Parts: sequence; C-alpha cells; structure tokens
Amino acid sequence: MREAVILGVGMTPFGRHLDKTHEQLTQAAVRLALEDAGLAGEQVDMAVYANVIQGFFAGEMSIPGEYALRPLGIAGVRGFHVEAACASSTVGLHLAVDHVRAGLAEMALVVGVEKLYSDDRAKRFAVFQQPRDLVEAQGYLERTRDLLEPVPADKVSTSPNVLMEAYAAQARLHMGTYGSTQAQIAAVASKDHNHSQFNPLSQYREPMSVEEILAAPQVAWPLTNPMCAPISDGAAAVIVCSAEMAKRFSGEPIRVLAAENRTGSNRACDDYANHVTRKVATLAYARAGIGPEDVDFAEVHDASSIGEMIQTEALGLCAPGEAGISAELGDTALGGRVPVNVSGGLVSKGHPLGATGAAQIHELVTQLRGRAGQRQVEGARIGVAENSGGFYGVEDGMSAVTILARD
Repeated sequence: MREAVILGVGMTPFGRHLDKTHEQLTQAAVRLALEDAGLAGEQVDMAVYANVIQGFFAGEMSIPGEYALRPLGIAGVRGFHVEAACASSTVGLHLAVDHVRAGLAEMALVVGVEKLYSDDRAKRFAVFQQPRDLVEAQGYLERTRDLLEPVPADKVSTSPNVLMEAYAAQARLHMGTYGSTQAQIAAVASKDHNHSQFNPLSQYREPMSVEEILAAPQVAWPLTNPMCAPISDGAAAVIVCSAEMAKRFSGEPIRVLAAENRTGSNRACDDYANHVTRKVATLAYARAGIGPEDVDFAEVHDASSIGEMIQTEALGLCAPGEAGISAELGDTALGGRVPVNVSGGLVSKGHPLGATGAAQIHELVTQLRGRAGQRQVEGARIGVAENSGGFYGVEDGMSAVTILARD
C-alpha cells in the first residue's frame, strides 16, 4: 500500500460572506490549494466535494461540486459528494487518502464549503431546527436528566435551540461525573479566543478573559455565548497524493500517518470509556504507530467548549475529567504541554459545517510546516485532528481522527 501525503492546502477567511456564492468560496479555496501544491486543476484526477445544507439553504440540490470545479479545469475525474454533518470534509479526506493508498487516484482534491449567513434570520435558524435533530436532542435530555449537575435556581432558562440545550446537558453530565466547573469551561473558551487573535483567517480575533466569558449572555446553563461556535461561511481545500508523486511537484508534503473514522454507538450516557472518539483514536494511534504521549498539538471539534474538553480527554491527551484543569493550568494553551485548538477552534475561528474538518487539516499542515506565525507550536512534528459529525442517541453520529507528521 502506498504512503499518502498532503501536498497542498487552501482556505478562505471564515465569517460572513453574503456577497459570495458557494461556487466562489469553493473556487477561492481550491485555487489556494493548487497554488500551494504547485499544480494545475487539469492534473487532479479525483475530486471530493463536502457540504451539508447547500440544498436546503441555497436550493442547489444537484452536482454542486461539478458546477464549482469544472471551471477550474477539474473535469473527467473520479468524483464524490460527501455529507456527514460537521465531519463531511474530514470523511471526504479519508476517502481520498484511501484511494491514493490503494492506487485508485494519483492526485485527489477534497474541498468543503458552507454558507450559513442569510439576511433571512428565520431561514438561518431553521437550518438547526430539523425534525430529526430535535427528536435526538430531546431524547438525550430525557436520557440524561437524572445524571446531570442541577441548574442553579437563578440560571434556569430554556434556549430556543434544543441543540444548545443538549450541549448544555453534555456539560452538566461532565460536571456531575467529574466535578468539572463552569469556570473550567470558560477557561477552555478563553484559551481558544486568545489563540484566535493570531489567526488571520479566524472569524473572531479578539481575546476574551474567563471573567468576560462567564459574564456573557447565557445560551443554556452552564454555556454562555462565547463558549459556543458561531454560524459561519467559508471553504477549505486539501490535496492528497502519494509520497512518490509529491516528488514531482514544488509543494511541501506532510505525511498522513492515520485517517480513521467510525460511527457512534448506543453506549450508556456516562460511559466515557466507550466514547466513539476514544475508540477511533485507539485505532488511529495503532495505525500511526504512536501513542497520545507523542502528539505535539491537536485540533478538536468544539461546537461548544465542553466538546473540546470531552474530545481532548477521549484522545488521551489528558486524564478523564481533567481537560478543564489542564486549561486552567495552561497545559493546552500555546506554549503548554500539548496545545489544543491553536487555530482558535470552532468557537472562535468559526464553524462552516462542511468546511470545518478541512480547515482543521489546513491548521495541522500549516503548523507542521512551521508557517503559523505567532501561533506556531514550537517543534511541532506530529499533530492530530478530531472532527465530529451530527448527534445520534447519546454521542456524536461520527468521529473522524486524522494524524499528520512532518519528516
């Protein structure tokens, strides 16, 4: 089996792009990735287009990837359209890696794109109020009710978004199980907002203190607004080829040590030992021939900051229940033992669903090449990305773990 490498990456700024179409955002990210790799669109022989709600939001239901990519010379290729909720572009990347390893593709492009901003506020929020999502979130609230840390009497409220209520329930379950605190969740969020000021592609670039985050408007206790990812527009692209093929081009290749994903299961709500990410991480570390102690930095899925805590623990980067303490001690901050979400994470960099996973890979590659500027992780050689997709039962519908390394 051939070794797969990432030869090029490209990413638009995340944020509000009301003046740009899906096609324009896609093409901007792909052009950057092609330039980074040192090749032309005509040299791509496989393309994966990752998106979640373009059909619902823009009414563009059919072959959106082909519409966006053919004008760039990417035609007559092996093509795929991937939807795996927020994990779409990472699952697309894994598909490309598998094809390159197997010799079924020579130069594979993966691009994720999403537009969530709209002048129509009702339509914007309707994206997150789909019937099945509401059923699953409400079911989680009912299954965990007796295990949750109680809401303080002066903090009782009901969020108009039941998905945020489910995230808050995840936080309260973690608090009830491990004794973690709202201040620790705020420490995680503060760390990421502070990182984000050094990322020119981030949606938010203002540092925030723990006190400011705790004083911000409540979403659903214990979560406040800066602990939750914003809606975002943006695109990110990745080019994968074999290590041998990479020698013919000017790009700086980064090795793919592991690319593993699995769907969730019907575990007990508080059975963190069988969390889907823990299972996938175990497979990925074995494939890469490393352990969590070898990881220099990580990008993890933090649709809310409690998500970062849960995923950091599931990856084995700290002991169960200690992600909040690690953030308070600075262990997961830039310059700490194992920096997490130096890009700013979803809560500050932004979260354009279909592009989120590819953006994590963009950050890993940038760090491993030593090109991250003020947010550079010193001596970074191995990075891990964890990208979650959807919610079903008691956990993420999908978890995808990617491990990259430089020579």
